[in-house]
Amino acid sequence: MGPLNRFEPDDSCRVAADASVVIGGSPLRLFRLSDGGRELWRRVANGDPLPDGHQGLTERLLDAGVIHPLPPAHGGPSPAEVTLVVPAYRADPDRVLALARATAAARTVVVDDASPTEFPGDRGLDVVRLARNGGPGAARQAGLDQVLTPFVAFVDTDVTLESGWLDPLLVHFTDPRCGLVAPRICARDAPGPLARFEAVRNPLDLGPQRARVRAGSRVSYVPGAVLVCRTEALRDIAGFDPGLRLGEDVDLVWRLDAAGWRCRYEPGVVARHDTRSALGAWIRQRVGYGSSAPTLAIRHPGTTAPARVSVWSAASWMLAAGGAPAAGVALAAGSTAVLAARFPDVPKRWREATRLGGLGHLHAGELLAQATTRVWWPIGLAAAVTSRRARRVLLAAVAIPTLREWWPNRRRIGPLLFAALRLLDVGAYGAGVWLASVQARDVRALRPELTGWPRPRLARYDRRQSRLR
Repeated sequence: MGPLNRFEPDDSCRVAADASVVIGGSPLRLFRLSDGGRELWRRVANGDPLPDGHQGLTERLLDAGVIHPLPPAHGGPSPAEVTLVVPAYRADPDRVLALARATAAARTVVVDDASPTEFPGDRGLDVVRLARNGGPGAARQAGLDQVLTPFVAFVDTDVTLESGWLDPLLVHFTDPRCGLVAPRICARDAPGPLARFEAVRNPLDLGPQRARVRAGSRVSYVPGAVLVCRTEALRDIAGFDPGLRLGEDVDLVWRLDAAGWRCRYEPGVVARHDTRSALGAWIRQRVGYGSSAPTLAIRHPGTTAPARVSVWSAASWMLAAGGAPAAGVALAAGSTAVLAARFPDVPKRWREATRLGGLGHLHAGELLAQATTRVWWPIGLAAAVTSRRARRVLLAAVAIPTLREWWPNRRRIGPLLFAALRLLDVGAYGAGVWLASVQARDVRALRPELTGWPRPRLARYDRRQSRLR
């Protein structure tokens, strides 16, 4: 791990009273700890530095998303080791200069993506002009070709950053396996209903918790608005795919992870992103987000399913939606009992199994409701035309998550505006998924992924190695 030796547990973690068992991460894993491992966990929980000798367990916990590094305030690479790359199309030169000043990198490369009006070359910036417009991926890759420094920061022109933003991200690179770090992206304060909506529900905002970025985990991607990368790592995977106009940032992160590089999300640094001011442009943006899913599903099978739930949870909710709630509850209870049987040595295993199983089933219901309104809504609408039960299910799938998201933000935005824009948001995304899936003649981005309960990987791991040091 290098100089990083302080860590914090993920919020998902559950720990036995004697610290002999830790359950946590994304997806959830179970770890049984030896005496030395228990002492290590106590240090993690207290925020104390870790001694040498526990490298193997630390790496496993990091890779599972059970713990996250607490980077030191100092000691990382310097901005003088970074090249700033700004992909630009019809960019405001003053905003680009502000980004360059806030970053204080060794060099700033502006890639003019065939703008109708050329970006001026007399601002003390290095300007690369592309002959034809290739989109953000092609522009970022053209900028990467100019990089001679060990690190590179990609920043879009519709982002605002505070001076000194780069240093807290660079300290993550004291981990030699860290290939990419991204900050939190929040909506920039602006007037208008769209800005008020994005202040509380921004698709680029991945929340306040640190995370390992990996497909299928709590933070499965990071947007390309701001990315700080190790140049060696990007060249190891041939950088961005210039043929992708959409989803090139997600594709990059997943290829880095597959190549063995760690990608981290650091919400301690916040970048402000502009919101589309016109409703039509805003809807087109959402359609574009959705249209990247089929391509990513083809390149990275199993990563973009609308919902990833256990077969037992799916069956339980289908029984409840089909008019047999008692049978659904019974099936959910039975699967929870199976889960408890898989943890014979876990202290208070029935309580833990009930908690994990119950929360898992509730979370699966939330995922299925989101998928119904976000991706499967054309099917839901068609069913609602002829079936009263389908209308009730669709109404519940819309109303319950909407109310749940709006209530904590009720003082910031009215319920009708929030509900209307949320419906447009998820509907436009789903329209993009369907249009691109039809065009690609591939339905992988429309299919759910059903898993076993509990996950076989968890059970097999415990049988292979009963105690971790």
